[in-house]
Amino acid sequence: MQEIVKKLIEKNKKISTMESCTGGALASAITDIEGASEVIEYSAVTYSNDSKIKMGVSKETITNYSVYSIETAHDMAKAITAFSNADYGVGITGKLNREDQNNEIGDDKTVYISIYDCEKNKYYDSVIKVTKETRKENKQQVIENVKELFLKNV
Repeated sequence: MQEIVKKLIEKNKKISTMESCTGGALASAITDIEGASEVIEYSAVTYSNDSKIKMGVSKETITNYSVYSIETAHDMAKAITAFSNADYGVGITGKLNREDQNNEIGDDKTVYISIYDCEKNKYYDSVIKVTKETRKENKQQVIENVKELFLKNV
C-alpha cells in the first residue's frame, strides 16, 4: 500500500472505496500508511444490497447481473467516485468461501474487483478465486490483487 499512497501523493490524486466482502480491509490497509490522509477521500462498507443501492449502485445492475458480478463492482467503483468526488474509486464484491442465504447466485470463492479512473472514464478489473483457509487471509489475498491491479494500470 505504501507504493499506492506514494503514487497518489505524487499525482495529487484521491481514492475512495466501496467494499463488501472485504469489510473495509482495503481502506484499513491504505490508512495504515503514513500520508494516507492526503489521498483517501471516503470509504464505505456496503454488505447489503440495500446499502449498495443507497450509495448509488443501480438496482437494475444487481437484478440483471447479481450482486456478485463485475457489473456490480463497476457500479460500486463509479458510484463511490462520484459520491466522494475522488479521482479513483475501488469496488469490491464477492464471496470469501461462504454461502450467502440472501444472494445464492454466484460461486462462493469468487471476488470481483473494479478500479474506476474518473479522468479517463475507464475501469480496470480483476476477478479472482480466493484460495485461503480463513476469512482474514482471503481478505489479504484480495487486497494484494487490488494493489497489483492499481500499480499496473494507474
